[in-house]
Amino acid sequence: MITIHTAAEWYTEEKSFCRNTKNKTVGLVPTMGALHKGHLSLVERSERENDVTVVSIFVNPVQFNNKSDLASYPESLEDDCRLIEPAGADYVFVPGYEELYPDDYRYRLTETSLSKTLCGASRPGHFDGVLTVVMKLIQLFRPERAYFGEKDFQQYRLVDGMSKAFFLRTEIVPCPVIREPSGLAYSSRNRRLSAEGRARAPLFHRALTSGHSPEKIREQLEKDGFIVDYVTESDGRLYGAVYLEEVRLIDNVEYHR
Repeated sequence: MITIHTAAEWYTEEKSFCRNTKNKTVGLVPTMGALHKGHLSLVERSERENDVTVVSIFVNPVQFNNKSDLASYPESLEDDCRLIEPAGADYVFVPGYEELYPDDYRYRLTETSLSKTLCGASRPGHFDGVLTVVMKLIQLFRPERAYFGEKDFQQYRLVDGMSKAFFLRTEIVPCPVIREPSGLAYSSRNRRLSAEGRARAPLFHRALTSGHSPEKIREQLEKDGFIVDYVTESDGRLYGAVYLEEVRLIDNVEYHR
């Protein structure tokens, strides 16, 4: 696995495997690091479906509307690299802020409907940052496929919509949520929970899969000690976002009543 830090380094590497003459396909897995089994499932799928797999690791500051949340976001680059190489990553891209934002984020992408709901309603500007950095990565690596976990289904829908709106030639591939035996979705933020919090966190998924109405699920989660941002049904899917020990957790499940 080769580590690169700049666009110029990638252009050199891209020439080395003669992508255009040998019909090599590239898969992209964008991440913010603190990797877990959910991320590894994306890397493994990319490895199966492409000749070259690139994993980006970049804690994107412009998608954080809360500075303390950014400051506490877990980082573990060495551990991350040890995980993704055997999973099939050929390149890991670890840029600095100046490399991805030479314009200091003066140019950005904005979606005006879906991004204002669910997580976007309480995190202004969040999805502007997400869409902007994903567009930059797609423009840089020109992947045939880019992989996104369905744990953040709203993010997947927005990225897929952006790809279609701008006629990008990259297929946006949704990948199933990977869960712990308890049902809790793997998340980088789980690391910030105490032992007591980890024991309580699975109640979130249990409530979402209870079959009750969003209102009853909210009531149950509040009784279980969660601070509820939202529990909402949309297009046959139930979305939830909660806080536990000041850690934000999100999840979604299919929902038919």
